[in-house]
Amino acid sequence: MPQYLAALMVVLLLGTVVSRVLLMRRTGTQAMHFGKLDKTDFLIPPAALFYFYTVFAAAFGWPLANRQRFFHSTIVAWFGVALCLVGILILVLSLVSFGNSFRVGIDVDQPGRLVTTGVFAVSRNPIYVGFFVFLLGQLLVSPDWVPLIYLIAATALFHRQVLREEEFMRQRYGEEFSEYCHRVRRYV
Repeated sequence: MPQYLAALMVVLLLGTVVSRVLLMRRTGTQAMHFGKLDKTDFLIPPAALFYFYTVFAAAFGWPLANRQRFFHSTIVAWFGVALCLVGILILVLSLVSFGNSFRVGIDVDQPGRLVTTGVFAVSRNPIYVGFFVFLLGQLLVSPDWVPLIYLIAATALFHRQVLREEEFMRQRYGEEFSEYCHRVRRYV
């Protein structure tokens, strides 16, 4: 049962982000800027698709690259489902706090205002924190090498993107961003 819910959580997570991008497009805001500054980002979508397949394969008994688990625990798997829910909640709170400033990637042309309220008063990067919590939950539901490797790789990619975004925001928002950095931690 936890594997089915973990697969459903992937659908909810993706649906949340895609819905927000589409809603913003309706209002005339181009929210998708992923891969425009760094062309190596093209590697991320195929890797993400493989990850999604792995989650669904674990739930529905499809062929997997690896079936050997680190441990078997229903309680830990349910805790993983709870972490997935927490990750999605953090994502939703981030999207609400972002308002019309939400972007996927860096929008150098129309970046929007600097958001420092709501969940952004606790973390400068709550979306990445939410994704990390979500991936950690997925690892606990299916504790094997594939989710572990993805958690490690995603953490490195998130950090790389955070550093890019922070450099852009330092240039764009100057002292306002510097003061924000002194008040609020990068992650938690």
